[in-house]
Formats: sequence, structure tokens, C-alpha cells
Amino acid sequence: MNLSLLQATAKAMVAAGKGVLAIDESHSTCKKRFEALGVECTEDTRREYRELLVTAPGSEQYLGGMILFDETLRQSTRDGRKFVDVLKQKGIQPGIKVDTGAKDLALHVGEQVTEGLDGLRERLTEYRGLGATFAKWRAVINISDTLPSMGCVRANAHALARYAALCQEADIVPMVEPEMIMEGTHLIERCYEVTAEVLKALFAELAEQGVALEGAILKVSMVLAGKGAVVQSDEKTVTEQTVKCLKENVPANIAGVVFLSGGQSDAKSTVHLNLMHQLGLALPWPLSFSYGRGIQQPALEMWAKDRSAFEAAQKVLVHRAHMNGLASEGKWSPDAEAQA
Repeated sequence: MNLSLLQATAKAMVAAGKGVLAIDESHSTCKKRFEALGVECTEDTRREYRELLVTAPGSEQYLGGMILFDETLRQSTRDGRKFVDVLKQKGIQPGIKVDTGAKDLALHVGEQVTEGLDGLRERLTEYRGLGATFAKWRAVINISDTLPSMGCVRANAHALARYAALCQEADIVPMVEPEMIMEGTHLIERCYEVTAEVLKALFAELAEQGVALEGAILKVSMVLAGKGAVVQSDEKTVTEQTVKCLKENVPANIAGVVFLSGGQSDAKSTVHLNLMHQLGLALPWPLSFSYGRGIQQPALEMWAKDRSAFEAAQKVLVHRAHMNGLASEGKWSPDAEAQA
């Protein structure tokens, strides 16, 4: 393990004013999003759309990393440049999703565990050879009055830790992502309780596996009430509770913390991130974003409506990345948002 290399990669991913764009949707997810907008999902249309994302001029000012899908890691632009090479020339770290999805957890109704450890060492070696410098593994945590069970929490934490260790062995920065699912009727207090429990279990397992936190990134959900909750917390409560939970449960030496935007609108995820940096609290680690739909969606909609609007859609994408880059430093404002 080359710790100095891992640290340099992680530092670049969450440099000041920068975050990570997730474009690692599976074929099935991509198909749903394309067809909802009237676009046929084929290898050619996926490549065309992802070229839009990878080559967007100026995105490197606000993006330190981009998470790719296996297919995307191997693709090239229309003029023959490998996507990975384009990203590296722009100073954006190329990442790769390596888990194979969440499957039902035996004897635990309503819970899942993420699979993909079998053969991962060999796949990571290949991905490193293809140019990937970091990876992502997502665990799914459902929340209710009785879920998650400790069996589910520990199974997913252990898998995340084993994945992270294999990544660092291959000189790839692991992004560990325990996602608290926002479907449900739980209140913010329950989300806080579960998030704290999951983070404690995760970092205990990472320590057991010898993972160097200085060369790892945490991707995590904000502390929010479920979509079906009768009480939805205001922005101030969400930001305060999220930062409090992280400061109490995330070690100070991790290279960075980034949020996923699940359960929130594009604008709301930006506002929440911005407010966290305006609380006036000293944070021990960079706190930024790793949004997918929260940055992509406006550009996807424009491109789907008019495939010739390639450059215009790129400008929309860069604007959203810019807004979140500002938010990652507490510098976002409605006036900046209006300059779309």
C-alpha cells in the first residue's frame, strides 16, 4: 500500500471548492432515466450522454473526482480519446463502482447486504490498469421502528471494510458509502440514531481490517426524516443534526466526507451543504458532495429534449457543479443560483 499516493488522490478529490460527480448508474437505472425522458437506452446513447458529462468544459474547477460504471471506464469519446485520459488531463480523479448490488440478507426480512467481494482483488488490479484511482461501494440501510437490525448493520460494515482494505492494497482510494434510505415514515431523530449506529460499526470494522483512514473517503447520507414522515425538519435542523452526528461518529483523520443527494431535490441538497459550512463550527475533515442526479438531472433533461443541445447541456451541468462547489465552502447564494 502506497499511503502517500492514496492520500494525494483523496486530497485531490475533496480539494477546496470541489466534490465528486457520480455517473456510475447501472444499465437498468440508466434505462429507467432515459426512457422516462423518451431516449432509448443503448450502448451508443449511454456513451454519447456520458461523453457530455466527462468532457464538459470547466467542470474541473468544481469536480475533483468522477465515479464511473464498468462500461464507462472502458469507453472513449467520438474522436477516440479514452474517457479516463480525458478526466486525468482535466485533473479529475477517475473512480469506479465495484460492488455488484444489494441482495436480500438471509433471515432478515426487509434488509439487504451488498455483494461483490468475490474476485474483487483481481477486478481492482484490472481497474487500476485501466486508470481508476478510486472506487466506490454502496451499502443500503433501510430505516423503520425496528430496522436496521444489528445483523444487517454489521454485515454491511464488514463488507465495506473488506472492500476498503482490498482497494488500498491495490493503491486505490476506497469511498465507503453506507446509504440510509429515505423511503419510510421515520422522523429525523430515528435517522440520527441509525446513522450514528451505522457509522460506529463501520469505523470499528475499518479499524479491524487495518484500513488507513487518511487514504479513504466517507460518502454518507444527510440526517433527514423519511419522505413519508408526518413532520419534515427545517433546513437549520437538518444541517445541525447532520454535522453533530458526523462530528460525534467520524474520526478526525479520514481524508474527507462527501454527501449523497438521495431523498432531496437538486436545490435542497445544495442549500443544506452550504448551511453546514455557515454554522461556524470547526470541521476536522473536508465536507463536500458526491451527487449524481443532484448535478446531472438538469443536463440530462436538456440533452434528452434536444440531442443537438450538447454544449448547452454541458453548461447546465457545470453550473450545478459550480453551485455545489460554492456550497462546499459556504459561499453559495440565491443570486449565484440565478445566474444559470
